[in-house]
Amino acid sequence: MTYAELNARANALAFELIEQGVEVESKVGIAAERSIELVIALLAIMKAGAAYVPLDPSYPADRLLVMQEDSGIKLVLCQKGITLPVLENIKHVTLEAKDESIQNPNLKLNSANLAYVIFISGSTGRPKGVGNRHDALFNRLTWMQQAYALQRGETVLQKTPFSFDASVWEFFWPLMVGARLAIAAPGAHRDPLQLVDTIIKHEVSTLHFVPSMLQAFIESEYALDCKGTLCRIICSGEALPAELQRKVFDHLQAVELHNLYGPTEAAIDVTSW
Repeated sequence: MTYAELNARANALAFELIEQGVEVESKVGIAAERSIELVIALLAIMKAGAAYVPLDPSYPADRLLVMQEDSGIKLVLCQKGITLPVLENIKHVTLEAKDESIQNPNLKLNSANLAYVIFISGSTGRPKGVGNRHDALFNRLTWMQQAYALQRGETVLQKTPFSFDASVWEFFWPLMVGARLAIAAPGAHRDPLQLVDTIIKHEVSTLHFVPSMLQAFIESEYALDCKGTLCRIICSGEALPAELQRKVFDHLQAVELHNLYGPTEAAIDVTSW
């Protein structure tokens, strides 16, 4: 899909959301598998002035009910074939292919407006919504580009479940700088062979791992097949063992390994090494 097609489809969905009553500072739920349609939906929600709230269809029904109720959403976009537990005051709209529109919604957003709300378990075990603003997200992504200088010909792989905040930079960083965004198939982030096939097929230069999955990837017989493609691996979410760092450099000598960390409340990451 070209940038023009992506923008036109996101515009059309944004106008539909606006017709449904979505406005600046609204929160819109999204329940979808990893797909191009998911990317379009996230962009459309932002274009409509709203913040997106990921509702992972794999979560238990009681958790999804708490998230819908606590977030204050009035509308949920559901991918075709996905059903969520329903609350009376929340409208569910099927996410499907729409007409295209070259016209961008003419909305005035403030940098302090919400961009997304991601739910974490917190210390109590009860889901707790964390809202992040456009200025915080912009600062985080601008820093990332200054630090890593992603080029227009490169490809970033989106494989983190969108209910985790590392997915935010996977979606939006490449699209901010004219790079390519490749979407891993649902479930592919757990399968090293499928992951390697995706990396090679789409010439992925940049991807994210939590250290435990990086360990499984490096110890698989397939990681060496990515030597000519990968440029940088970004780790976050857990402590990165020094022994794992050594293994990465032993197997993939030309690949940069970056260790990031930060709580969801602080717009993805606050430390890097």
